[in-house]
Amino acid sequence: MKKAGIIAGVVVLALAAFCAWQIAACYVADSELQSDMKDLAVQSPGRIGLGEFSTEDELRNAVVARAEEHGIELMPEQVTVKRNLTPGMLEVSLAADYEARANLFGVPFNIHFTPSASHRGEIVVQ
Repeated sequence: MKKAGIIAGVVVLALAAFCAWQIAACYVADSELQSDMKDLAVQSPGRIGLGEFSTEDELRNAVVARAEEHGIELMPEQVTVKRNLTPGMLEVSLAADYEARANLFGVPFNIHFTPSASHRGEIVVQ
């Protein structure tokens, strides 16, 4: 009787760990995407004179590509890009709105995410 209780407890614990793993994977991917969006918003190469500033379409496509690297299905229309370039100042704002699908024992459910990043900074080299 005691063995059956231990086995049942281990099975329940394994099922809970599996569910937590599925959900945590979605949150980790979202966190990595948000970090990448922050890197893209900074626009370091352009601000210090090592490259051109990215256009809104280039930023949108970069966010979609980074999302794909993390296993997130994101369409360009799900990404909002605002870019304001004035003399001596650059402001970039990126946002995405998507749902990630988690599968728990054959029952899919969606988790809604809205990662965003913005940066306003001085252009060092003009």
